[in-house]
Amino acid sequence: METSIRLANLPSSALLRRYVREGTYTDCYCTEVPATISLPRYVEAFYTTPVFKLERWILTHLASKPSTDQDARNVALAQSLSFAAWTVEQRTREQLLMCDYLRRTRSWFMVAPITGGTRLYFGSAVVPPQARREH
Repeated sequence: METSIRLANLPSSALLRRYVREGTYTDCYCTEVPATISLPRYVEAFYTTPVFKLERWILTHLASKPSTDQDARNVALAQSLSFAAWTVEQRTREQLLMCDYLRRTRSWFMVAPITGGTRLYFGSAVVPPQARREH
């Protein structure tokens, strides 16, 4: 099973697809893991890594957007609609689309079962200034 992160085609069912249709810059990456991973587990793990904790520290001190691991867990479990500098824009059982507080970027997560494990997707969109008001 492939364990490296690689550039991928955005799945046709991706919540990020609306930004592709609007001509917004988007990207999509994926990796495969030999385990069954739920969306909440994936999102919580992503937001609580040491590298992301550094970003959270920066957001706390430069943008007054504090957060904790429990805040990450709450948004992952759909018990909260916001986390640090992001709010939930859209969610399904397998996907989460987050919007930053300036409405400039979107972060997208998706889990997809595969034989012997789970494909984990991550992507983003950078929204042009004129489109920020429309979303």
